[in-house]
Amino acid sequence: MRKYLGGAVALSLAWSHCACAQTKAAQPETVVVTAEPSDNQTLIDRKVYTVKKDLQSNFGTAADVLGNIPSVTVDIDGNVSLRNDSNVTILIDGKPSTQFSGSTGGQSLQEIPASEIDRIEIMTSPPASVKASGSGGVINIITKKHRNDGFTGDVRLSGGEEGRFVLGGDLAYNYGAFKSSFSVGLRQDVRDRLTKDQRTVDDPVLGATWSAERIDETIRRLVPTVKAGVSYNIDGDQTIGASFSHRNLAGDRHFIQQDFSGPADTAIDSISDRYSRGHEWDTYADEGLTYDRALGRDESLSLSLQRSIKQEDEKYLYENTYALPVASPSFDTLKLGLDFVEIDFAADYAKTFSWGGTVKLGYDLDADNNLFDNEGADFVGNVAVLDPAVTNSFRYRNRVNAGYGEFLDSVWGWQLDAGLRYENNRAATLLITGDVPGSNNDSGFYPSLHLKHSLDGGWDLLANVVRRITRPDAEALNPFVDYQDTQNLRAGNDMLLPQDTWLYEFGFDHSGDVNYGATAYYRFDRNSLTDVLTPVGADVVLDQKENLPKTHAAGLEFETDAKIQGAVLFAERQRFLSGDRRAAAGTGGA
Repeated sequence: MRKYLGGAVALSLAWSHCACAQTKAAQPETVVVTAEPSDNQTLIDRKVYTVKKDLQSNFGTAADVLGNIPSVTVDIDGNVSLRNDSNVTILIDGKPSTQFSGSTGGQSLQEIPASEIDRIEIMTSPPASVKASGSGGVINIITKKHRNDGFTGDVRLSGGEEGRFVLGGDLAYNYGAFKSSFSVGLRQDVRDRLTKDQRTVDDPVLGATWSAERIDETIRRLVPTVKAGVSYNIDGDQTIGASFSHRNLAGDRHFIQQDFSGPADTAIDSISDRYSRGHEWDTYADEGLTYDRALGRDESLSLSLQRSIKQEDEKYLYENTYALPVASPSFDTLKLGLDFVEIDFAADYAKTFSWGGTVKLGYDLDADNNLFDNEGADFVGNVAVLDPAVTNSFRYRNRVNAGYGEFLDSVWGWQLDAGLRYENNRAATLLITGDVPGSNNDSGFYPSLHLKHSLDGGWDLLANVVRRITRPDAEALNPFVDYQDTQNLRAGNDMLLPQDTWLYEFGFDHSGDVNYGATAYYRFDRNSLTDVLTPVGADVVLDQKENLPKTHAAGLEFETDAKIQGAVLFAERQRFLSGDRRAAAGTGGA
């Protein structure tokens, strides 16, 4: 399936008709389609897609924009895949953020306004200067920057069904070396979802059983956001900057779960309903400091320190009723708590030599601390009794130290980008309930090679090979069993190993009035992370991640995009008078 970003078709229809006495031949119908080149670019190590000024970019979300980019798919929960690989690292202005981690990462993409996005970089084979995590690749979301001197700003307002609305505004002030920006927003989102599940289980003792589940869910969230940034060029060679963003998510989440089961091909012998009333309160914050210095005419140093916070507090009350066999209703509660802090420090040095070659060197420190606190209880009378199968506390901490070197030059007509990255990861886990410690350590070298050769007529040949790693996140390692859906349980696995990936790409790209290209790729994984469903009851399954020894994936992509306003199309209809072809021919030929 092809996808287009920024493609717009403008049709100008010119109609003419001649009612001459000598002939009744119809004049031609002319359709003129004009075009201009696309703003999208194919660079040696990434593809860049500019977000256009359309209705979606003004009032949609980041998930809406990503869903229109080739090779990218976005599911109903906002989770992103590149070439059907969901292990994707998402960056904001080149920096990581806790808001995109774990199972709720897609939800964050559904809450970021598309109006804040300037362009999106897709790196299926990232260079050594980018973190090695994510077998699917890296998506870098570049936000808009106000560059005009003086005050600039805009206000946005839109509304929809069921109380949906988006309200936001931006204000920037730039004066010489000083630049600043401030934005606020308020979004209310309502999501209705209906899920149906039907399954048959063959049991050698009990025989075949049939079950069906229906979940009708409504989620209403109010999302206020605030964002600010400031930078100052000290003396022409030094620039300091600071940024801050804060987003809250608060709302209600209700669902009705209806379950039916019984022996296959016979009457239903079990009917039950589960009613849920829940409330969510989540907080996401990013704070950053930057320092950029020009050390010489072709030499630079950049330092950055980023702190990212993610806090989740969810509370659910459940009422269970039993119609068949008849039983008294029961009640239980579930509380989910998460505190996640990520600190990222990066130092990057670049020097361009007189012959045109460039060397990049850098160091990264990524430090994460995760605290999971989950509590479940059953009501006995009016007394809540903790459920040990649901209640637990889990801790995860890791440190990734990384260094890289990258060399860019032109060799025999080929652009070359060769790099080598080294990463050392030290991770420790602790399941406080039961006092069970663990570790998940790894280290290795991650080479990258990108080649690009330009030919006449706007043609480019590209070849890439990279090695990547996908480390299981804290949520995937947490052995806590999630009972929100009693028929489909989920749990982490503290025995998971990192996934090791090699990716090979070869393709071509053509730039002109219409851009198009094709890429063939092959991906080889060791210890591939995959979801495994295990039956744990007559109609209950457990979804848990496991490592597969080896997996392979290959594909061929074709992509095209343009602002079609270019070639002229000339369509003609002619009615010939009997015996008078010369008169008809005089009206114009195709």
